[in-house]
Amino acid sequence: MKPRLLLVFLIVACVTQAKEARFYDKGTLVEMNSVECGVDTKGAEGVGGILGVDDSQHVKARQMLCQEYLLTTDRFEYKIRPKEEKHPAVLPVGGQVEYRITKDRMHLLVPEFDQKEREFIVVSVTQRRDETASKSAKENDSEK
Repeated sequence: MKPRLLLVFLIVACVTQAKEARFYDKGTLVEMNSVECGVDTKGAEGVGGILGVDDSQHVKARQMLCQEYLLTTDRFEYKIRPKEEKHPAVLPVGGQVEYRITKDRMHLLVPEFDQKEREFIVVSVTQRRDETASKSAKENDSEK
């Protein structure tokens, strides 16, 4: 009876540990820019401001900045922003990263920095300029 119980326990343990395999592609973080991503407004605070009794119409507004990274791979250039807006980590520029894309999100792993996977929003994707130039050169050579 005990060997069967042990076998069942091992099977259950293996099934719970089995996860979907994650395959990462490699790329390089080329640059990081601060871009405008919204406006933070403060004003009309207090009971008088909320009820409209107070005549103070003074509203403080300041431009918010977000980090935007340029990630280059062998074929594409991705502009990405961290999903976490409150406390995003500053990643090392010029280093190799591993990434995977699921739906509309990019999951980034920086082996040199730490082993934490961070979630990013893909802002834009463009084909690399040198990749398009090499394709057009190959097409011109094949036409001759």
